[in-house]
Amino acid sequence: MFINNFDPVAIQFFSFEIRWYSLAYIVGILFGWILSKKIFISNIEIKVKFDDYITFLILGIIIGGRLGYIFFYNFGYYSTNLLDIFKIWQGGMSFHGGLIGIIISSIWFAKKNNQNPFQYLDIVSLVAPIGIFFGRIANFINSELYGIETNLPWGVKFIQVDDLYRHPSQLYEAFFEGIILFIILLYFRNKGLMKTPGLISGLFLIFYSIFRFVIEFFRAPDLQIGYLFLNLTMGQIVSLIFFLIGILIITNYANKKKS
Repeated sequence: MFINNFDPVAIQFFSFEIRWYSLAYIVGILFGWILSKKIFISNIEIKVKFDDYITFLILGIIIGGRLGYIFFYNFGYYSTNLLDIFKIWQGGMSFHGGLIGIIISSIWFAKKNNQNPFQYLDIVSLVAPIGIFFGRIANFINSELYGIETNLPWGVKFIQVDDLYRHPSQLYEAFFEGIILFIILLYFRNKGLMKTPGLISGLFLIFYSIFRFVIEFFRAPDLQIGYLFLNLTMGQIVSLIFFLIGILIITNYANKKKS
């Protein structure tokens, strides 16, 4: 078994701090940006516009992630503490909220340039597992989003939380939603699915939602919410919604192909 007592601050210079979670966002975006430009973008028009698109993408991630956390996970608190909404450095970001932000910003940017938003969303879907991987590793270092109690030999005691040994659910997510999801999407990309805008995005939503739904059974629910309908967590309920959206995207493509 392992004891987690990591310092969430990666770099400190007097009162100035850079936390691992901030570095995870930066590294994930930079890696995704570089891979997209060097490997995954074959359309010249998209490649030319991609650098401008990144600005919209970052805004979508930050604004969407923050609002998603507020509305999905802690609306009661923020509705009476409005100024705390802007204190992003204190934590509180939602992956699904960030995903909604990415979708909206991509549609906005693509329509602005008379392009298909799925041409951008498919590229982001391919590299998103990289950001997810680094983000979940940062969650592990920060002792947040930890798992339920376990007596398995790989259980982790999060000193900043309590004296119990818990599932390292952050590492489960880093492996499945990061590494495995990236390999799956890369396989389908190499099979030529990038030629049809929307398919990679649909597959991303389906596989991510499956992995997230299953791993949530090993993850402790948010203290301020607990378990909800049918003893499911908020993450599982939202994942079900995005799973259905992914199915609709794939089904729509299949119907078009038949007709």
